[in-house]
Amino acid sequence: VQLVESGGGSVPAGGSLTPPCSASGFAVAGTCMAWFRQPPGREREGVALLGASGHTNYGDFVHGRFIVSTDNAKNTLFLQMNDLSPIDTAMYYCATATRRAYCGWSKAGYDVWGQGTQVSVSL
Repeated sequence: VQLVESGGGSVPAGGSLTPPCSASGFAVAGTCMAWFRQPPGREREGVALLGASGHTNYGDFVHGRFIVSTDNAKNTLFLQMNDLSPIDTAMYYCATATRRAYCGWSKAGYDVWGQGTQVSVSL
């Protein structure tokens, strides 16, 4: 089981990015998937959840700017991020739980993580 993020980069404030998270060893369809981020010097925090049933949930700071989705044919999770701000600068990670059914905001609930992709937003 493996997750690999890509598609990060540097954008100006107000810009958009849609990093993908490619999955192998399991199917993202019908699996709870999560995006977390870790800003410089801060704790890792939850960004978006996509439940096994397709229900989505977002961190309070998202304010409708981000959309989490999957392309099941490509077995890939996406995080469409719009209207980015410098406070969104962080390493972004995707995660899933394989040892038990979990779909929440606790980092401890997830046992498979990608290596992360850096998103930097400038003024």
